[in-house]
Amino acid sequence: MNSCFGFRPALSVALPWPAPSARRAIAPLFLPFLGCARRCLFCAQEAQTGQSAASRADLGRLLRQARLMLAQRGARGLSPPELAFYGGTFTALAPSALEACLDFAATLRRQGLIVSFRCSTRPDAVDAQVLRRLAEAGCACVELGVQSFSDCALKQAERGYTGSEARAACQLVQASGMELGVQLLPGMPGVTPKVFLEDVRAALALGARALRFYPCLVLAGTGLAALWRQGGFQPWTEEETLETLACGWLMARKAGAQVLRMGLAPGGELARAILAGPWHPALGSRVLGRALLAAVKAMLRGLVGIRPELARSPTELLLEAPAFAQGHIWGHRGELRTAWAALGLTPRHLLYQQEPLLRLSLL
Repeated sequence: MNSCFGFRPALSVALPWPAPSARRAIAPLFLPFLGCARRCLFCAQEAQTGQSAASRADLGRLLRQARLMLAQRGARGLSPPELAFYGGTFTALAPSALEACLDFAATLRRQGLIVSFRCSTRPDAVDAQVLRRLAEAGCACVELGVQSFSDCALKQAERGYTGSEARAACQLVQASGMELGVQLLPGMPGVTPKVFLEDVRAALALGARALRFYPCLVLAGTGLAALWRQGGFQPWTEEETLETLACGWLMARKAGAQVLRMGLAPGGELARAILAGPWHPALGSRVLGRALLAAVKAMLRGLVGIRPELARSPTELLLEAPAFAQGHIWGHRGELRTAWAALGLTPRHLLYQQEPLLRLSLL
């Protein structure tokens, strides 16, 4: 190993740190509130999608707009994306509306405008029959808006199903042969950091290959906003969110699952609707920075375990990191530099290389 220090390391440990898998482009089709029997305590789909509930009145218009957008993509020579039915409760659509969407997706697939599609739905809105129909139409992934597997949290959030029902839904998706995605809502009523990490473990144990972490925000016009104003709800702090999501991300990475998103996408309507909660435009990158820091701390503890005298007499360190981690390692606007320095790691102790490993060496 070449080192800027000019001599060989006395001892080193390495940890695989693969780059995120390249994912096919997603073409989202938002169906706000369609299929929803009620509005959840924390739900503000108008702010999240920029579309009003009135959109539910014209599914045909939404499908025509999506077809036009996909045809334009094809005309520009772009590779076919994966169509994603987001918003609402897809599998609880009226039978005619669900068939219209599935026929639409199947036709687009035959025409080569999409390669597959995915959908998001509630755990209590799936059964073997509807999953079989999804698969026949070319669905590749079903994302379940589980939010939490905790009965206590689900009851507080008025979700209308139990943790056992959520687990059973995950098992049904797994048995269908489609990829299982699980959406979690860290910080919603009843979800502490401990509960959230238990939720991540449960999702991974049930076979989830894709996760989304959406830290709970207090959005104007929701039942949660009223509860917050009354002092009945306190969102997680920003730092609590960052540290806990970093732990969840590391658990997913170790299990070979992807965290597709952390936090709601920025948008004008969303920004105006946020009353409280841990939202930041660079949330995902900040979480990854803390995940890298946590991983290196664990590696350093491993080295001290091998050489206990290092705890009494620290030595100089060298950290080698994959080049693709360069944008995250020091944190947003360098916010993690002090934490790295406390470990004895500064920019002069860091090398970037192409190998997908973190390697920590004692010099």
